[in-house]
Amino acid sequence: MKRLRFSGLLLYAAMAFLFTSCGGQKTETNNTDSTGTDTTASAAVQPPNTIITTPQNMLVVMHKVANFAKWKAVYDEGDSMRLAHGVHNYVIGRGLKDSNVVVVANRIDDTTQAMAFAKDPALKKAMQKAGVTGTPSISFVTEVFQDTANISTDLRSRVAFTVKDWDAFQKAFEDGKQERLDNGITDRVLGYDMHNNKKITIVTAITDTAKAFAYYKSDALKARVKASGATSEPQRFLYRIVERY
Repeated sequence: MKRLRFSGLLLYAAMAFLFTSCGGQKTETNNTDSTGTDTTASAAVQPPNTIITTPQNMLVVMHKVANFAKWKAVYDEGDSMRLAHGVHNYVIGRGLKDSNVVVVANRIDDTTQAMAFAKDPALKKAMQKAGVTGTPSISFVTEVFQDTANISTDLRSRVAFTVKDWDAFQKAFEDGKQERLDNGITDRVLGYDMHNNKKITIVTAITDTAKAFAYYKSDALKARVKASGATSEPQRFLYRIVERY
């Protein structure tokens, strides 16, 4: 009888050990799965791409005004007229040397409508009401490169000139990128006249005024301009962005 009881106790102990061992393996498996999930969740998020290379047609207007506040109020009143022609607000800038010189860049949906808008007598009348002085400069630009990243400076340089060949110029421009960065200049927009790709427009941000202004007068920049195949002297306009849409 004692032998039977002893055998029963051994059998019970063996079953208890087996049950406990299986439970331990299950717990270990769950821990492994949890670790794997955490690794996936902590994967690095890639920063958004801020470079746009899809061509975008723009209407760019430069003119002088008698009073910026008065001009801006009339400009805002013209939103419906611009939208009716597929013209959208984008950026407004004021000259660094003369803050009453204004540059306005607008995105356009349809070039035919936008060109009709530029010739519309209603636009001329609105400019007169806004206090525009002199003859406005109106140009249509196809942007082929734009960097939309947020940067700390609102100071911009807009340069316009002509070149012998667009492809040769573009290569020379790309070759000079690091030199510009080293001199406090960051590329923002590259484009050409919508009807003539030999008429170049470049917009850059100035992150270091001392270095940039010295570079503008340097032999290094003159060599870059010559290497780009320039056929006219670059015309530079310095301005500050005062409104983005």
